Amino acid sequence: MTTTLLAAETPSPLAPHPIEIVVGLIAFLLLLWVLKRTVFPQFEKVYAERVDKIEGGIKRAEEAQEEAYALRQQYEDQLAGLRAEAARIRDDARAEGQLIKAELRAQAEEEAERIRQRGAEQIAAAREQVARQLRAEIGGIAVQLAERLVGRELSAETRRAETIDAFLAELDELAERRETTPAAGGAG
Repeated sequence: MTTTLLAAETPSPLAPHPIEIVVGLIAFLLLLWVLKRTVFPQFEKVYAERVDKIEGGIKRAEEAQEEAYALRQQYEDQLAGLRAEAARIRDDARAEGQLIKAELRAQAEEEAERIRQRGAEQIAAAREQVARQLRAEIGGIAVQLAERLVGRELSAETRRAETIDAFLAELDELAERRETTPAAGGAG
């Protein structure tokens, strides 16, 4: 029994002494107070900065995304406007091309008509000149023929002119009859 008593009176190596508990509690409270005054505010500050940085980064990313979307929308609007402008310019160019084409066609037709008129005038002038030359030659031949038939010389200028005019008048009548006869025959 004595051994059992001794064991109950000696402190257990596993159980702490009550003074150690009080000193440990005071030291813990003192350490907690020092940490609360110096270290915890630093932790809170770093934590707040990190939260602000993360949330700010997210906000900045969202703002950048919204700005990018707005720029994209603006770019698409400008692109659509430029496409419409390009289509309008093409349509204007086509219309202007058609107008220029019509003007050039009209000018070409006018020039062709002038050339035709000039050609007709030249042909008429050449015909007139040939007719005069033929009249003069035919007149001379007619006078020679008349002199041979009559047997004397037609020396008087007026007689000669009258004979030529009469002969040419007969030729003109003969030509007119030929022109009207085939036309009447072809129509029937």
